[in-house]
Amino acid sequence: MLLPVKWLKDYIDTDKTSKDLADGLTLSGSHVESIYSLNNGIEKVIVGKITSIEKHPNADKLVICQIDIGEEVLQIVTGAKNINEGDFVPVATIGAKLPGNVEIQKTNFRGIDSYGMLCSLKELGYSDSVIPKEKKDGIFILDKEYPLGSDIVDVLGLNDEIIELEITPNRPDCLSIIGMARETSATFDIPMKEPTVTVFNGEDDIYDYLDNINVESKNCTRYYARIIKDVKIKESPFWLQTRLMEAGVRPINNIVDITNYVMLEYGEPLHAFDLDKIEGKKIIVRQANEGERLITLDNMERKLSPEDLVIADEKSPIAIAGVMGGLDSEVTEDTKVVLLEGANFSQRSVRLTSKKLGLRTEASSRFEKGLDPNLCDIAVNRVCQLVDLIGAGKVVNSAIDIYEDIKAEKVITLRPERVNKLLGIDISTDDMKNYLELLGLESTFEDGLIHTTIPTYRLDLSIEADLIEEIGRLYGFHNIASKPLVGVFTRVERPYEKTIEDKVKSILVGFGLNEIMTYSFISPKAYDKINLEEDSHLRKYISLMNPLGEDYSSMRTTLIPTMMDLLSRNYNRGIESAYTFEIGNIFIPKQLPVVELPDEKKVLSIGFYGKEDFYYLKEIIEKMLSRLGIQGIEYTREENNPTFHPGRTANLIYSGEKLGIIGEISMDVCEKYDIDKRIYIGQLDFDKIVKWSNFNRKYSPLPKYPAMIRDIAVVLDEDILVGEIQKKMEKHGQGLIEKIELFDIYRGNQVPEGMKSVAFSITYRSKERTLTDKEVNDIQELIIKDLEDNLGAKLRS
Repeated sequence: MLLPVKWLKDYIDTDKTSKDLADGLTLSGSHVESIYSLNNGIEKVIVGKITSIEKHPNADKLVICQIDIGEEVLQIVTGAKNINEGDFVPVATIGAKLPGNVEIQKTNFRGIDSYGMLCSLKELGYSDSVIPKEKKDGIFILDKEYPLGSDIVDVLGLNDEIIELEITPNRPDCLSIIGMARETSATFDIPMKEPTVTVFNGEDDIYDYLDNINVESKNCTRYYARIIKDVKIKESPFWLQTRLMEAGVRPINNIVDITNYVMLEYGEPLHAFDLDKIEGKKIIVRQANEGERLITLDNMERKLSPEDLVIADEKSPIAIAGVMGGLDSEVTEDTKVVLLEGANFSQRSVRLTSKKLGLRTEASSRFEKGLDPNLCDIAVNRVCQLVDLIGAGKVVNSAIDIYEDIKAEKVITLRPERVNKLLGIDISTDDMKNYLELLGLESTFEDGLIHTTIPTYRLDLSIEADLIEEIGRLYGFHNIASKPLVGVFTRVERPYEKTIEDKVKSILVGFGLNEIMTYSFISPKAYDKINLEEDSHLRKYISLMNPLGEDYSSMRTTLIPTMMDLLSRNYNRGIESAYTFEIGNIFIPKQLPVVELPDEKKVLSIGFYGKEDFYYLKEIIEKMLSRLGIQGIEYTREENNPTFHPGRTANLIYSGEKLGIIGEISMDVCEKYDIDKRIYIGQLDFDKIVKWSNFNRKYSPLPKYPAMIRDIAVVLDEDILVGEIQKKMEKHGQGLIEKIELFDIYRGNQVPEGMKSVAFSITYRSKERTLTDKEVNDIQELIIKDLEDNLGAKLRS
């Protein structure tokens, strides 16, 4: 927000410099970003009067002007087309300096000497974004006669400074000059002079011009309207234009400029409609119909939906409530009667519409933070007062005010001892009351408590701690001395779950995986992208009432969509391989609609693409679980999960319960994420990992007797799981098999189609004696026979 210091001083009588004001406001909690001057190095630019204009003898597009600057008459050659004899203009004389380190020199234009330059607003340092459209091209013509030779810096008020502030979202009341004047008044203990709003009502009645106003949507808290007749649309007075430009707003015409002025002054957005363009002379505040369209003031057609709040007449929408008005009902040079609107709209409704349409305005940026509905009539009446002041029209008697749920002031009770204890200071109750009253918070002390009345514009104050913060910031947090912590400290142990989490992270990082963190909120469309069936329990998600946008509108029930998003982003940015993991929460509602908090389950997700395959994912998980004391994992084929490849997916079973799922993501899902590479993902129930983790270890002496190692390679059907083969081997081990390792899976020319060659290394060892070849060979033969008889395997030669 831009705060012109001269405008601020209309309400605060002080001679403090801009730096003093900025420093004080910063210490009391306002965030000042910068201070800059309107005078960007202007020197020797003065007021002059054009006394004559002659055509240049050697150039069709140039004229020769005689400029009276008081002490002398200067000859200046210019190509400007908007000047006339008698105009008062800014004149840069020889040696003058302009913004951008421009210095004016004597110049010869086709044989005619020019002793200076006539200036435009841009040449005087004004930004293109605030210069009125009709003044963008050509010389700036002053609004009236000024003493010749006067310094243009004084005439235009360019000796003022602007304080730029960053207003936090919880303080929408500070998005106004008056709001910052209140802060300045409290910070420096200087009385504040608020404008006295007085409206001189004219003849007629508002219902002579307007049939009715119907508010049909709960997204409109209040709608206040007045009529201005006999409107004369023209340029605003110079003081009004400069005020707007200094605050970063482009002047348009007197009526629109006044509404913008009051918006900046009070923080309440207003809108003016050309009443003659409103069908049926009726205003209807409603939700838009599906497919309705409106051309807004920026000349863009906007497609609306029932989520959008609109201001409509009997025929169609004429404005998007709280965002932007419609082009068809705008105030133009032909406008004679104006309907002035001051309304209060749902901050959520305005924010969602603004975001959806990609249309952010001064109005929407205020409404989406929340505004005091009691400002509506004050702001509208202030506009009427200014309209009467500059003679822009006549205010019609009476107003229409639709305001059912009137917002009232509330009272917060404050404990003085709590203030001192929380802030670590020792101040009196009288000082506490004084700080609160400096902020406009009326306070009384009774029965050891301070009872504080909260004005309706302070939406951020709702509990005792808020008032303690207010006292603290006016006392000055910089004045509170740092103190060591006091109290009784108890020794606490690290939660067991956190220990397991740190152990898992350490193991996975050791495998070369990178930890990631993703949002807990996802788009409902994500469940379609991973091919979940319509009746899947994972689609029973919690929808957010106040989301950041559609992409973050549901609480996730699985980590797979966020993992796929991340892998897709990396893949499509040219990253050759990505190996990642996340330990995050999913949210399972107990019932819908939600009546109690959902179950938060912690889940481990591992995802990667690159040179490795399914068996690498299986190896990572097996070794991780083994180090946590979880051994003997069983794998069962999973063919009915539409997210995964039906032949390359397995469920993990431990102690008869499902621990998770691992596998290759189906190509259909990969295509939806613009990936044409194999993706492998595992998702495990982390709470069960914590439950089954066991760090008890038994000592086993080093073996006394040698091991015997035998290899077996068999060819069998592609669909037979490796785990099933291992079970057959262990069944015949007679307690002598120490370890079984899979070291090769082969598919190729020497193996029939639909078959695979699987090779294992089996380690035999006895704790009591040295094994003989016959013992081991007998077991090998039993294993081979069982594989041949029951699995159709053939020993590979």
